[in-house]
Amino acid sequence: MSDLNWTILIPALIVSGAFLLVLCIDIVWPKNRGTPAAYVALFGTVVALIPSLPGIGLWGRGEYDGISGMMVLDNFALFSNAIFLIGTGLTIAISRGYLAREMASHSEYYLLLLSATLGMMLMAAAGDLIVIFLGIELMSISLYILVGFLRGRPTSNEASLKYLLLGAFATGFLLYGIALVYGAVGTTNLREIGLALSQGRFSGDFVLLGGLAMLIVGFGFKVAAVPFHMWAPDVYEGAPTAITAFISAGPKAAAFVAFLRVLTVSMPSLQVEWTAALWVLAVLTMTVGNLSALGQRSIKRMLAYSSVAHAGYLLVALAAGSERGISSALFYLMAYTFMNIGAFAVVILVGRKEEENLDISGYAGLGFRHPGLGLAMTLFMVSLAGLPPTAGFFGKFYIFSAAVEAGLVSLAIIGVLNSLVSVYFYLGVVVSMYMRQ
Repeated sequence: MSDLNWTILIPALIVSGAFLLVLCIDIVWPKNRGTPAAYVALFGTVVALIPSLPGIGLWGRGEYDGISGMMVLDNFALFSNAIFLIGTGLTIAISRGYLAREMASHSEYYLLLLSATLGMMLMAAAGDLIVIFLGIELMSISLYILVGFLRGRPTSNEASLKYLLLGAFATGFLLYGIALVYGAVGTTNLREIGLALSQGRFSGDFVLLGGLAMLIVGFGFKVAAVPFHMWAPDVYEGAPTAITAFISAGPKAAAFVAFLRVLTVSMPSLQVEWTAALWVLAVLTMTVGNLSALGQRSIKRMLAYSSVAHAGYLLVALAAGSERGISSALFYLMAYTFMNIGAFAVVILVGRKEEENLDISGYAGLGFRHPGLGLAMTLFMVSLAGLPPTAGFFGKFYIFSAAVEAGLVSLAIIGVLNSLVSVYFYLGVVVSMYMRQ
């Protein structure tokens, strides 16, 4: 306990406190319809956001570590926490009306959202591979249940089962990678791994590189990178729309944040090897994601494949491996959280009970029937396409600039070309809203 620095745990403890309060609501008020839990969960996320704020929070006050170096609280973790908590808060805000419409408003829903958020925060503050694994499992198990939360829908049950099976398969790769890295270096602490590799204190290049490859596969599944993206379209389509919005933002950001920590803190000496692997993954992910989205008529499947493509853009930032690449990835993740959750919020508002109006043709004339929703959807689609002067444009600009600065000019060119392809299917929604009867 002498090594326990409570400052590190402040954001996680606030979310845990909200979690326990939500857990007790049904005991005190058995016949509530989930509304008190929604308010408590939203209040908890807002309070947990305070430590990440400049001036009044912990931002800029240095780095805190403890628990034998297993957890670290720095500006990187605080900014990541802000992304997760904003994503969770927005999801709670768009969920109340949606759940009431689907007659599925229960306290457990918000309990699981907080549980997933806590897992994401552990991943962001992890200084050890074991803590990253615990965070991933806490997040993933909550998401498996949330995807199948509408038990009366066969598509929701099917999506949950697919997510569970493929998620368990990917977890095996991740654990095996951790085991191989431990076998080669003798520790799971990220800083100690980095120190050992820089000093040449490891046994077996094959074992170490095998562990790195397994870790890339495990994280590749979590971020829906090609060819580990097979779960994304079905899960996005079958899950409750509010949960689809949540999965596309928070958990994806958490996986990228953990991926960044592992690569930049523990394996900078292997940058040549993992940059080559990420180069290939980025090209495949951007290209397959955008080309697959071109032919989609369901807006949820289109956004699912577009989410795969955006994972490719973020992999470009990871491949750069520089400080500028890291900062551009974090900026893009923050912007993407607002863009994607906003788009799904419009999908929820346009939908009706048990008939969510998911076909893009159903948005014909929306800009005139509901001008506010049409304008909001146009803004989100234009930003996702990366057109100026939106946040999506600046996010892609920073990412591709980081890639050029790192000497990955060809990767940046491929990224720009893929971004041009994406304009077609994003503006297709806008054309439907304003130029079709």
